[in-house]
Amino acid sequence: MKKVLPFVFILTILLSGCGSSKKQLEKGNYDAAIQKAVKQLRKDPKDADQIDILNQAYKVANDQDNERVGMLKMEGKPNSWDEVYLVYKALNDRQSLVRTVTPLNLKGRTVDFPYIDYMPDMVNAKRKAADFYNTHADDLMKTGIKESFRQAYTEYLRAKEYVGDYEGIDNKIQDAQLRGMSRVFVSIQNSSMLKFPKEFEDDLLALDFPRLNSQWVEYYTQNLNDNTQFDYYVNVNIRRVWVSPDQSQQRDSVIKKRIQDGFTYVLDKKGNVMQDSLGNDIKTPKYKNLQCALVETVQSKKCHIDGDVDVIQMNPNKELKKDPIRAESNFENISSRAVGDIQALNSNQLERTKTSIVPFPTDIEMVIRCSEPLKRVVRETIQNDRRFIY
Repeated sequence: MKKVLPFVFILTILLSGCGSSKKQLEKGNYDAAIQKAVKQLRKDPKDADQIDILNQAYKVANDQDNERVGMLKMEGKPNSWDEVYLVYKALNDRQSLVRTVTPLNLKGRTVDFPYIDYMPDMVNAKRKAADFYNTHADDLMKTGIKESFRQAYTEYLRAKEYVGDYEGIDNKIQDAQLRGMSRVFVSIQNSSMLKFPKEFEDDLLALDFPRLNSQWVEYYTQNLNDNTQFDYYVNVNIRRVWVSPDQSQQRDSVIKKRIQDGFTYVLDKKGNVMQDSLGNDIKTPKYKNLQCALVETVQSKKCHIDGDVDVIQMNPNKELKKDPIRAESNFENISSRAVGDIQALNSNQLERTKTSIVPFPTDIEMVIRCSEPLKRVVRETIQNDRRFIY
């Protein structure tokens, strides 16, 4: 019984493979049927069912492809040569696959298929397809439309892929790429009452260009030359800068503590020191109350920067998106001093007395502190607005 089970399992696999190729043939999936039949024939070249399926599927698939090529050539459309090449390639690939198992023997009859050299037809079709793509791309470049430049770029690449050394094709590819590119200029427009230092603006515009740029969109923060034409402008508008006055608040707290301060002897009625059963003098602890005032000075200052990010398209000239932005920075310093007996303080309170009052940051320093959160907001906003720029 143990020997029968593996045999049944193997037989099931073989029958399922046969049924699978037959099913593909019945569905009209001729290339799938050919692939499955070839796979089975590599294992068993004498499988009559698979030879028959291969024979039928191969002939029908080739007949269909040859009819398609004939019709395309009869129509004579210049844009059909790409498909003509692909059909010839399919014929050639199919032939190469089948030749891995042929010739075959079916009931004493040799089953083989005549070899056809498709290479001349493939090369001719590629050349004519390249001619079409090159000519059509040339026409697209005359439209002056950016989307057409991008399509021309793709078609020049296809022409080069088919032919390789097409005359002047590299210059055409480069020209189509340059003219199809959308250029975005990002700048800061400060309409607030405060003038920013240059390093603030430089830091704010230190954008992550590799994450922003795409195949057809490039971001700039500097105008490289007077001939550069920008398709979009992203204006980071600073509308309002608010810096609070220097603020100091005092908080007082009184800390009390009761600690042991020596001891006293217990006396009897005669004024003598009493002793316990072991002869030791009897003592009682003596306490004293400590008090210390902890005076805290809280220094604080705030900065808010409000504005918006405006995305403007130049052709046609219109505003695409406007997003509000806001960033803030805070300064706080807490210093403490002790008035009274510092023994009343715990370790944390005592550590706080080592701090001192510091100079307040200037208004400009508060603005510079705000650059990092503002830069983060600007980056996120520009990143989110990329879908409007193409």
